[in-house]
Amino acid sequence: MHSVVCIKQVPDSAQIRVHPVTNTIMRQGVPAIINPYDLFALEEALRLKDRFGGTVTVITMGPPMAEVALRKCLSFGADDAILVSDRAFAGADTLATSYALAAAIGKIRENMPVDLIFTGKQTIDGDTAQVGPGIARRLDYQLLTYVSAIREIDHEKREILVERRAEGGVQVLKTKLPCLITMLEGTNEMRYGDMDDMFRAARHPLKQWDRLAAGIEDPNVVGLKGSPTVVGKVFAPKPRSQRAEIIETVDNDPKNLVVTLLAKVFTQHPKLEREIERLAK
Repeated sequence: MHSVVCIKQVPDSAQIRVHPVTNTIMRQGVPAIINPYDLFALEEALRLKDRFGGTVTVITMGPPMAEVALRKCLSFGADDAILVSDRAFAGADTLATSYALAAAIGKIRENMPVDLIFTGKQTIDGDTAQVGPGIARRLDYQLLTYVSAIREIDHEKREILVERRAEGGVQVLKTKLPCLITMLEGTNEMRYGDMDDMFRAARHPLKQWDRLAAGIEDPNVVGLKGSPTVVGKVFAPKPRSQRAEIIETVDNDPKNLVVTLLAKVFTQHPKLEREIERLAK
């Protein structure tokens, strides 16, 4: 079984700031990390490798500095890593990113069939959750999103059975391989890399593909030229100056709490009370 895990190196969102004058993101001094959601995808791929054998390939599109993230994945137990990096990819939105990654995975398939593609449910810098489905659509793979567990894989029938988190509960879905899975957070816990894998990750001859090596002939479909998304404005939310108000009641009886709270709300918003009375008639 061959699994390809798509990861992304992202700035640590806990330390990102927005420039107060230019309203642009200040990346200077912000450490880069592996997108946390992608680690759940990587761990799931490694667990399947432990159960059924096979190969785990990690791929990312990004600048040369993303090599650090790939070697980190190798230290966890991934077998191979590919960095898709080219100045032509600069400024890519989710549409152009999914095109580049799908093309690169298509090149991987020329040498070895790809049974499963894993991604995190989304990235913490964009939060769009569009790249995984975009790759599946371009490669014509079955798509399973927000997967919380992989129950079973039948190699003879080429079928996979998974649990998918939905608003109404948990869905149990079965589909044919190959497929693309976006893993939900909290579904597993990332393992620690052992010493042998750490040394192997440091020595591993990392593959770096430019646009042509990834099988992309037209430069107009990637990067800024292939990105129709337009960001109108970036701004930091203004801090709230109003403090939370403490409402006290005689006792902790829920009925008294509700009555007191409603009285307070209707006092501050008299139109709301009249509107509720009108709708109740």
